Amino acid sequence: MHEPRSFRLFRVVVVVVLGLFTFVPLYVMLTSALKPLGDVQGDFTWWPAHPTLSPFIDMWSTVPLAKYFVNSLVVSIVATAFSVLIAIFAAYAVSRYRFFGRRIFTGTVLATQMFPGILFLLPLFLIFVNIDKQLGFTFLYQTRVGLIVTYLTFSLPFSIWMLASYLEGIPRELDEAARVDGCRTLGTLFRVVLPAARPGVIAVAVYAFMTSWGEILFASQMTNDATKTLSIGLQNYSTQINVYWNQVMAASLVVSLPVVVAFLLLQKYLVAGLTSGSVK
Repeated sequence: MHEPRSFRLFRVVVVVVLGLFTFVPLYVMLTSALKPLGDVQGDFTWWPAHPTLSPFIDMWSTVPLAKYFVNSLVVSIVATAFSVLIAIFAAYAVSRYRFFGRRIFTGTVLATQMFPGILFLLPLFLIFVNIDKQLGFTFLYQTRVGLIVTYLTFSLPFSIWMLASYLEGIPRELDEAARVDGCRTLGTLFRVVLPAARPGVIAVAVYAFMTSWGEILFASQMTNDATKTLSIGLQNYSTQINVYWNQVMAASLVVSLPVVVAFLLLQKYLVAGLTSGSVK
C-alpha cells in the first residue's frame, strides 16, 4: 500500500524542521568557536569574517579544562564500569531465577526512575557529610568517589531493568546446555550468556556513561575546585569582567566529542539493546 503524497510531503517537512532545530544550533556553535571574541560579541553573522583557531588553543589556559576533562573521564568511566558490572549480576538473577521478592525488587527498581533527581540531593548530601564525619576524613563529600556513588544511584536502576529485559529474550536452553557441559553459574554467565547479550551490555554502558558525563545538578554541589567536572568547569569561562563566548563554544564542542563518537560507533548495539525488550 502506497503512502498518500500529502503524507510523504508532511513527513519531509517534519524531518526538515527537526533537522533545522538540531543542526542550526550546532552550526552556530561551530562558527562562534571560529570567531575572535570581538566578532562574537558584536552583530551576529552566519559566517566568521576573521576565522581563527585561537579559541580552541586559549580555552585550555583560560580555565584548567584539562583537569576538568580528566575528572569527568575518571568519574564517568568508573561509574560506567561499576554500573555495568552490578547490572549484569542483578539482571541475570532477575531474568533467570524466581526468588521471593523478585517482583517487588523489579518494581522498586523501576519506580525509582519516577522521582526527580533533585529529591535525592539533600539526602545524599547529609549521608556523605555524616559518613565523612564518622570516618574523620573526607571520603565521599566533594570527592570523585562520592560523585561516582551518586551517579550509580541514577544509572543502576534503569541499567538493571534494561539488561534484564534483554536477558529475558535469550533462551534458557543455552544455560542448560552450558551446565551440561560442566559450566557453573558464573561460567554460564560469562562464557555463554554475556556474549549473546553484547548489544544489551553495550546499551547499558552507553546509557551509564552519558548519564555521568553531562550531569550538572549533583556535580555543582558535590565537587570542589579540585574535583570539578566539565559541566561545571565550563561556567568558569564567565567572569565578572567578561564572558569568553568563543571559548565556551569551542570547549562545548570538545566536551561533546566523546559522547558523540561513542554513540556513532555503538549506535547499532544501542538500538538493539533498547528495542529487544519490546519484541519477544
